[in-house]
Amino acid sequence: MKSLITALLLFALTAPAWAIDKSAVDQRIRKLTSKFEEMQAKPDRRIPAENLRKAQGIILLDRTKAGLIFAYQGGGGLAMVRDAKTEQWSPPAFVSANEASLGLQIGGQQSFVVILLMNTNATHALTESSFNFGGEASGTAGNATGKAEGTVSSDSQALVQVYSDATGLYGGAAIKGGAISPDTDANVAYYGQGLTPKEILFDRKGTPSGAATALAQKITQAAK
Repeated sequence: MKSLITALLLFALTAPAWAIDKSAVDQRIRKLTSKFEEMQAKPDRRIPAENLRKAQGIILLDRTKAGLIFAYQGGGGLAMVRDAKTEQWSPPAFVSANEASLGLQIGGQQSFVVILLMNTNATHALTESSFNFGGEASGTAGNATGKAEGTVSSDSQALVQVYSDATGLYGGAAIKGGAISPDTDANVAYYGQGLTPKEILFDRKGTPSGAATALAQKITQAAK
């Protein structure tokens, strides 16, 4: 059993991504936009407008968690950074999130996770090859409460706010390990060239599609 679990763990962490094209990435953006709107429509789940106004960066993730003894959680999403002068959101940089656990696990859950990055130190973590997250946390602001399935590591939790709109049932105790990293295949498919997260988010070399522009507008509207 131990060897089987180890093999499954290695497969989950090393399996190559399927080839994708720009239309598939655009569909991912539309799905994330829809989930963001659904989350904001729920009084007990929505992100307070004040927090969105203060955020200098945002990560949207669509994640799936499932397991029996061995658990694997994966998902994808995107990140955007707000320009300090114009307050306009950058083109999206696509990311992937992977987490593997060993322990007593049962159930399945899907969750939409929004991570707000509240200062430049937090946003510049997006230029790293990966940054860690893990653990369970919940945050409350005003009358709205967001429950997080993972938190981004930082020196101060004030740098990051995490909200989720989870469905399903999942329980168990596990040793966790995970990271958010650039989704290179999605970035190449979307922009037609190998742009780095820094070039996309801070140098703004990529041109966003209509779907990405619409998402940025939805976030801006939710911040009012």
